Amino acid sequence: MINKITSLYLDTSIFGGYYDDIFMRETRLLFEKIKTGKYNVFISDLVEKELENAPENVRKLLKDIKYQSIKVSQECRDLADEYINENVVGETNKDDCIHIATATIFNVDYLVSWNYKHIVRAEKIKGYNVVNLKNKYKQLDIHSPREMEVYDDE
Repeated sequence: MINKITSLYLDTSIFGGYYDDIFMRETRLLFEKIKTGKYNVFISDLVEKELENAPENVRKLLKDIKYQSIKVSQECRDLADEYINENVVGETNKDDCIHIATATIFNVDYLVSWNYKHIVRAEKIKGYNVVNLKNKYKQLDIHSPREMEVYDDE
């Protein structure tokens, strides 16, 4: 087995999940693994912006982990528009599309989210990846923290 540190893009829902009774257990396990250096974490400036209005305890989580901040580029916005143009999701979900496009373009291994409506949903994942391949990008693995725990080999 190859020992390679996996890269993760965390969307905003992950930070809220840390204090949510339903998502707390798996989210906290994920954060523990992040703090041990198991993952290289990427956070976009969109996530940072979305967290600006979050409660202080949620904003503090970002300060407690090591991550690389990545800037949403025009290329990310254009790919996000493609997801909408191809009817993967509607226009009102543009920020979700920007998260997916940014993770795709920055070539992370996994996008991790608790958003089961627009992101972590089989038919949506398939749609995003059809658009990615059509536009010469790799397929993106999208999972919830619960699935990351299931596939963890430790």
